[in-house]
Amino acid sequence: MASIQTNANATLQGGSSPQKYLIPFALVTSLFFLWGFAISMLDVLNRHFQKILNISRAESAWVQVCTFGAYFLMALPAGYFIKKYGYKKGILTGLGLYAAGAFLVYPAGEAQSWPLFLIALFILACGLAFLETAANPYVTVLGAPERSEFRLNLAQSFNGFGVFMGPKIGALFLFATENASLEVGFDKVQQPYVLVGALVSFVAILFYFTPLPEIKDEQEAQSDNTGLFKFFHFKAGVVAQFLNVGAQVCVWGFFINYAVETLAFSDAKAANYLANGMIVFMIGRFAGTFFMRFIKPSQLLGIYSVIMVGLLVATSLDLLGAYSIYALMLFFFFQSITFPTIFALGVKDMGIYTTQASSYIIMAIVGGAVFPPIMGAMADNTSIALSFLLPAAMFAYVAWYGFSGSQARANS
Repeated sequence: MASIQTNANATLQGGSSPQKYLIPFALVTSLFFLWGFAISMLDVLNRHFQKILNISRAESAWVQVCTFGAYFLMALPAGYFIKKYGYKKGILTGLGLYAAGAFLVYPAGEAQSWPLFLIALFILACGLAFLETAANPYVTVLGAPERSEFRLNLAQSFNGFGVFMGPKIGALFLFATENASLEVGFDKVQQPYVLVGALVSFVAILFYFTPLPEIKDEQEAQSDNTGLFKFFHFKAGVVAQFLNVGAQVCVWGFFINYAVETLAFSDAKAANYLANGMIVFMIGRFAGTFFMRFIKPSQLLGIYSVIMVGLLVATSLDLLGAYSIYALMLFFFFQSITFPTIFALGVKDMGIYTTQASSYIIMAIVGGAVFPPIMGAMADNTSIALSFLLPAAMFAYVAWYGFSGSQARANS
């Protein structure tokens, strides 16, 4: 267990004086809201650009490719940066990149440039990679190790509020006018991102002037990657996170398409259903945190994943008719705990390798870039409903990881 050192060089062991961690925990938890908002906005942008640019579902998935591809490219550099300069500087760097990308959306809109908009999203997502690489492991060590999954799920519960706000704000700005022109379509994207850039800048100022305890482990500072891959549960966790995020982004990104094309919803109505699904997601985060007091997190992950496979198969094969929209909304409840639980299980008992292991699991978020174009191509060539079989298959692996693969152990 890494120790936590304050600016006064006093060492606080992970299980002692939990009140010392309250302010750092609360402040870092605000970051979970910010990246939840940024990620869920993508699902509305996906449909918005299909309409104003007249592009296919596979082409619009470049929104996800640029965002989640940034995680793949930036996660390891972020991990090494944090290892060398500390968590606070890592968080400030992440917030700076986040704000810069958000503000860059404005000139992209002025130029009505799809490539420049994708560049802005890429820069913003590089900031998200820094924030997630720093905040996730920071939360897991701010207290007793046996409560790490609980703490991370609690912090991620507030991420659920950001996830809910993304589609709501997106629907308010982007779908207020049907059949918007190209110029109006880009203008509507500018407005929320300028506001977000200002909010993130304000949060960065708060972090700059707030002292934070720093996680220090001198052995970890001296460590390399040679022993990292001897841990089976870590390697299986990287694959599980790769598939989990890929499946999540597929379902979230094509939710509106499914509602419009299969159930004849309007774009605005579909976006509001997506936002309501995010409320279910947020409720699921808090409920999952509560259930983990009585059920082992790994077992809960396995049970939830089996249920998700069933819901996605039922949706794909149209077994529920008009009620399939509620099956997808129920999916959000069970999917809510997957990311933080896989993360906490993957880095559990990693000792001096915790920060490096965190970087690799964050890098696995690239699944969100890999699979949406595949699902989009499936939808273009078959139907949007049948394409939901892809995330169903991916969650079958996550179920195995929960029941078996997540047991902390080193290779024999």
